[in-house]
Amino acid sequence: MSRRLFWSLFALGSLALGATLALTLPARTQPPAPLKTPTGSVRDHGARGENNDDTEAIQKAVDAALHTGLVYFPRDSYRITKTITIDLSKTGPIAIRGDGGARVVMAGEGPAFKFVGTHAGTAQPSSVKPQVWNERMPTVEGIEIVGAHDKADGIEATGTMKLTVTKVLIRKCNHGIRLSGRNRNVLIADSHIYENRGIGLFLDAVNLHQINVTGCHISYCDGGGIVARAGEVRNLHITGCDIEGNHGKDGPATANVLIDSTGGSNAEVAITGCTIQHNHVAPGSANIRIKGPSAKKAKDTDELRDGHITITGNVLSDVKVNVHLDGVRGAVMTGNTCWTAYEHNVLVENSTAVTVGANNFDRNPRYASEEKPETTNAILFRNCTDCTLTGFTISRTRAAPAGITLDKCDRFNLGNLTILDCDAVGLLLKDVTNSRVGGCLIRDDRPNAESLSIKTSGGRGNQIADNVFGRPHDILKGVGLVERNYRGEP
Repeated sequence: MSRRLFWSLFALGSLALGATLALTLPARTQPPAPLKTPTGSVRDHGARGENNDDTEAIQKAVDAALHTGLVYFPRDSYRITKTITIDLSKTGPIAIRGDGGARVVMAGEGPAFKFVGTHAGTAQPSSVKPQVWNERMPTVEGIEIVGAHDKADGIEATGTMKLTVTKVLIRKCNHGIRLSGRNRNVLIADSHIYENRGIGLFLDAVNLHQINVTGCHISYCDGGGIVARAGEVRNLHITGCDIEGNHGKDGPATANVLIDSTGGSNAEVAITGCTIQHNHVAPGSANIRIKGPSAKKAKDTDELRDGHITITGNVLSDVKVNVHLDGVRGAVMTGNTCWTAYEHNVLVENSTAVTVGANNFDRNPRYASEEKPETTNAILFRNCTDCTLTGFTISRTRAAPAGITLDKCDRFNLGNLTILDCDAVGLLLKDVTNSRVGGCLIRDDRPNAESLSIKTSGGRGNQIADNVFGRPHDILKGVGLVERNYRGEP
């Protein structure tokens, strides 16, 4: 047999053997495709963006977040027509997060996102049930929420523990952020709540202890900037914020910061290091207004309990009243600069244990013009007890009965005040009892000035001593001890 024939027969045999083996051996299975790792992106659940209605897809992403802890919005605009409900008992810890360019347009009624938790305890660790630690710190970060419905809100939360909202923009909604029911340990930081029809941050009859609002810009919300109504709020800290123009010019009286305990009890508030100002054209506008639950009967009862207020290191201007306290117990105001108050720099009514320390209430010519008539800038205490006014400067009040007026007040201590160039009267005491005025400088050195340094009407048991008056006074007999007051000539 030739060699060539041998190799041909060998090749044919090999092919036959291979075919036989292919028919008799089981087929090799392909390895399964690797499972896709859940990303939490709303795109994975069918969200299309580009202002399509993505309500169903986003709710699916939330409901699936038990596996990822994340609902992620890539950069795009997502339209929803119903509230996205985050049931924390089902999702566990969750973050709603965008890349900074993500926008959610709420085209329906209610909040765009509503967090519902089960925390019914306090801030004490012993009151937090194990289930609540599986719901802890729901977070919203890096996203914009825009209202496209008259009753659209931004975010609502109830029953949460350690809610955290940061780097969020909410605009054109009714309310920006609404806290209701019961919450504990809330952080709202580095966010913009801007141009909303209702309230920027609304503490709505909420039982809430420990809330910090820091580094936020809250402006142009017609119903008020930060508003707490009814409920029970303790430990509210507002720090380093810019809060401006939160008064609808045709709406009811509100404030840039409004704490109203009517129907509730709100206390332990610190407002520090903020710029708070505008809008003087709105009726009843105030930068800071704090109202106790018993304001109307505070003078005649022992029910004055809400307070413990600290207002320090702020810049306040351009409203009807810069600071208004009514029915408050225990407030301190110090280190602030206040001006352009169209009615009062400070108005305190039916309150007790209020201290106004080293603030500046000066009229700066920079803020006076023909277009902006001179503002009042006066200070008034009415129906108050046990207060101290010390070490501040007030100057150039206009169109008011006096620079400082005490009306039906008892047990006041006024010391080391500087009261300058005020129309009418520097210091007016009306039916003041058991009080002291000492070490004050009260002058009006304007050419042709006709003002009085101090004037009394009624009152008894007072001491007015060791003051320097640059103008005549009108102190009636019977008001108390009056001595060692020096009438220095200009």
